[in-house]
This record gives sequence, C-alpha cells and structure tokens, in this order.
Amino acid sequence: MILICYEKCTTCQKARRFLQENGADFTERPIREQNPTAEELRAWQQKSGLPLRRFFNTSGLQYRALGLREKLSLMTEEQQLELLAADGMLVKRPLLVTEEKVLVGFRESEWQALLQEGRA
Repeated sequence: MILICYEKCTTCQKARRFLQENGADFTERPIREQNPTAEELRAWQQKSGLPLRRFFNTSGLQYRALGLREKLSLMTEEQQLELLAADGMLVKRPLLVTEEKVLVGFRESEWQALLQEGRA
C-alpha cells in the first residue's frame, strides 16, 4: 500500500495518522519530489473507477493560476495526464494505492472499508 501525499497538507497528515493508528503497512511517497508519471496516473484512474478530473487538486494554487477550471474540458485525456504528471501539486491528495484499488482524497469511511477488505 502506497500513501502519496504532500507533507504540509493537513488532510495528508490526517490520512497518515489514520493509517498508523489502524496498523496499516504502507510506504509513503512525497508527491512533490516524486511526481506520478502519466502511465501511473492512467493506471490509478482505471483502478479508482473515477473520472480523470477527480485527480485534479481543484483547491490548489497551481490549478487556479493555470485557469484549469475553464481549460480542462477543452483538453484531451492525454493532455490532462501529461499536465498532472508535469506537476505533482496539481494532483489531488492524498492518494492511497493498493494492488486492486486507488482512493483519491481522504474520506475516513472509504479508507476504513478498504483496510477491512484487506483483513478479511
């Protein structure tokens, strides 16, 4: 299990604490230093079952500075993947990546359900 996060993000800190308190075995990957590749993002999007737009950090400074709210709908999926891969700060976080599933953002109930599935 891989936790992809940004150390200064309070939601990422909550997610890390949640995993630790629940005894989860995970590896942490800093998104700013280790940007996900377009290939990783494509695979994660497929595992998550979510539309690619859900992988964008819509509350981030970069997202707003680039005017992506208006531009995303005009971009191809490949262009969106390349943009996300170019700047890890555009990616919504935290991401929790397992062999079978990817969770985007931290919703405790979803993360709890995933941990329970792993223990069943």
